[in-house]
Amino acid sequence: MIEIRLLETSDVPDLMTLNRAAGWNQTEADWLRLLELEPEGCFGLWCGGRIAATATAVCYGARLAWIGMVLTHPDFRRRGFARMLTERAIAYAEARVEWIKLDATDMGRPLYLELGFEDEAPIERWQAVLPASGDPFPLAPFQVDADLDGEAFGADRSALLLSLARQEAASANGSGFILARPGAQALFVGPCVARAPAAAERLIRWVASRHAGERAFWDLLPANPQAVELAAGLGFAPARRLVRMVRRGRRPASPFRSNDRLVWACAGFEYG
Repeated sequence: MIEIRLLETSDVPDLMTLNRAAGWNQTEADWLRLLELEPEGCFGLWCGGRIAATATAVCYGARLAWIGMVLTHPDFRRRGFARMLTERAIAYAEARVEWIKLDATDMGRPLYLELGFEDEAPIERWQAVLPASGDPFPLAPFQVDADLDGEAFGADRSALLLSLARQEAASANGSGFILARPGAQALFVGPCVARAPAAAERLIRWVASRHAGERAFWDLLPANPQAVELAAGLGFAPARRLVRMVRRGRRPASPFRSNDRLVWACAGFEYG
C-alpha cells in the first residue's frame, strides 16, 4: 500500500533513516529547516508502512523554486516513486514561481529531462580535511546582503540565509558573506557570496580556522574558475559532479539571470 502526503516534523526520525541508507549528508536540523521554510512543499511516500521516498520544493519569492531531496530508499528503487514525488514537487512549484531549478545526479538526470528540465551548468562537490590555521580570523556578524545575494543567485533567498545563519555565519565588511553547518558526514561550507577573490578567501579561511582537522564539503560552480582555484589552493579536491538544470514554471516575466562569478560556494544540492 502506497501513501503520499506532506512531511511533518514527527517524520524526521524516519527521514534520517532514509538519509543514512542513501549515505547523504543532511542532518535532523536540515530536515527541520526545510519543513520550516516550505511546509507545503515537502512530500513523502510510504510503502507498506515504511518511508520509501521524498522530494522537496523551496520557493524563493515568486521568481524561483528549488527541487531537492529527491531521495529513494535502496529497497524501493525502480518503482517510479521518485517520478511520483518529483511531479508533485513540480506541480507545487510551477503554480507559484516563474522558474524551477535543481541539481541532478547522473542517475536522476534522465528523469528530469523527461519532466522538462534542461541542462544549465555543471556543479561540483569538493572535499578536504581542513588544515590547522591558527586563531579564527575576525569578521563582522552576519547580515543579509539582499542586493549582493540577489545579483549572485537571481532570486530572494533571505529567509533561507537567516535560517542557516543560526548555525554559523559571518560577513566581510559589506563585500561578502559565508555560512556553514554541520553534516552527517562532513561540515558543509556554504553558501559564500563575495565581490572579490580576496574577500572570498578570507571568508573561507574563517570557516577553516574554526574547524581544523574536520572533513568538509564545498559545492562550487566551475563557471567561477577563481573559486576552483581557491578550493584547490586550500587542499580541496573534486569528489562529485552533478548538473544544474532549469525548467519554466508559470509564465516567466523575463529570462532568469544570475552571476556565477559572485558565487564561491553554493548552499547545497537541496537549496541551490
